[in-house]
Amino acid sequence: MSRRLAGAMSLVVFAACLVAGIAADNTLATTIGRALIGMAGTMVIGLVIGAMAQKMLDENIARRRTDAETAAQTVENSEAAQENIAGGGIPSTKSAMKGR
Repeated sequence: MSRRLAGAMSLVVFAACLVAGIAADNTLATTIGRALIGMAGTMVIGLVIGAMAQKMLDENIARRRTDAETAAQTVENSEAAQENIAGGGIPSTKSAMKGR
């Protein structure tokens, strides 16, 4: 993800620098040199931003998985409690030990 973002951003900046250099009537060497410098700088910035975005997405997905697992365990525990209440029997030792 970060490489795609960096590549796309740097190509856009390269094109913008070329257009700006041509519009300013700069020489070809000056225009291309500045466009390459802008592209290289944007590539580095894009890689950093892309890495941060990927890390943020990974953490968010991990948190949502943890939340979903916790919710599933809560539902299982409440269903087990409902079965014990409905059955009127003595809770099994396994479920009785969970509360301790």
